Amino acid sequence: MPDDDFLRSTLRDQWHLLPTEMIELPLTLLSRGWEFVAGGGTYVARLVEIGSRHRMECGLAVSMHLRGHRIDAGEPVRTLGGALTAATPHGALAVLRRIPGRRLDGRDPVDQQWWGERLGAVHRALQGFRHPGLRPWRPLDPEAAHLDAEPWLRATVTAALTAAKRLTVTDHLTSGVLHGDPAPEMFLLDPATGRSGLLYCGAGGTGPLVHDVAAAVAYAGGAEHAGEFLDGYLAAGPVGADELEAALPVLLRLRWAVQADLAARYGCPHVLRLARRALESMPG
Repeated sequence: MPDDDFLRSTLRDQWHLLPTEMIELPLTLLSRGWEFVAGGGTYVARLVEIGSRHRMECGLAVSMHLRGHRIDAGEPVRTLGGALTAATPHGALAVLRRIPGRRLDGRDPVDQQWWGERLGAVHRALQGFRHPGLRPWRPLDPEAAHLDAEPWLRATVTAALTAAKRLTVTDHLTSGVLHGDPAPEMFLLDPATGRSGLLYCGAGGTGPLVHDVAAAVAYAGGAEHAGEFLDGYLAAGPVGADELEAALPVLLRLRWAVQADLAARYGCPHVLRLARRALESMPG
């Protein structure tokens, strides 16, 4: 695992940034992040596996695209050599200039409105976006060896994937560029200006936009706790109410199956237990 000295030396050598303050952001399954101050500016650094470098660079291109469409988003900072990311022994590192504002609270009804509205605006702004790093969304491999980690896991993942495939065959779902991990903490609100924006975008490939909505609803604690978020999304996003009503339960189950799959692959028993409880609580 990278340490503080590694991060500081890489920021110095690759970006000529000398952090004076640094905090680690909440750990995710697929990346690590830090927020830091350097030279009077505030930045965010993201580290992913080297195999995910192109995907992260696609996410940085998304941020630039959104900024061109008047949606506030973190501004990618190129390395001294002009690259969007730097390859390191621990993975690929990227740096973005942080936009002002506080992170949204997914439990707050007003923040939920901002959260849903911004995700909807992002989905709409990315319609027609193209990038060589974008790949079709393939959430699960039901034959993966790591699904033997728990007796219940393979059957549960297979059932969720089958239901999602059935849905995509029988229903026409709105597709586009997925954020991939639209947690409330990825969205910011600047109280001084009333402007809301996006910290950064993972660019989780292309696929049904309701999967992003389902991911956000999971962060909110389920559909029963996400009413304001859903209202905000419907007011700004390209997905209609009928499609959302039909697809959300199926893709919410798939979202938790994806979390279970990732937790088994990367050895995160706590996340695996959370995913199992969520899946077992769902009807059907």
